[in-house]
Amino acid sequence: MVLYLYIMVLKKKYQDGEKSTTNNKMEIVAVIRGLEMLKEPCKVTVYSDSAYVVNTIDKGWIYNWKKNNWRKSDKSVVKNIDLWEKMLYLMSIHEVKFIKVKGHSDNEYNNRCDRLAVYARENL
Repeated sequence: MVLYLYIMVLKKKYQDGEKSTTNNKMEIVAVIRGLEMLKEPCKVTVYSDSAYVVNTIDKGWIYNWKKNNWRKSDKSVVKNIDLWEKMLYLMSIHEVKFIKVKGHSDNEYNNRCDRLAVYARENL
């Protein structure tokens, strides 16, 4: 499986892909890459169609996981700990707000990101 991510930071664009990965991993990586592109502390609004990423932050799951040595409420180990730790670090630099958008609907930027990710995958 090859998954691509496409993010826009202001007018900058970034796209990337990985072989043998998961959609959840690439959703986290997209947020990380976007935050890494910022040159100084900023107020950031992340619009994502990933309920996994948005809920992990907005519902506070990530803070409970970290407090519980990266274990979920069922005691299983959280996946992608390295990425969640990196995201938390970057979020400590910026003031970050997450907004969940419906995928493949009326959000212009989400639809653009999806089209470009599909285009990149098809032209690998």
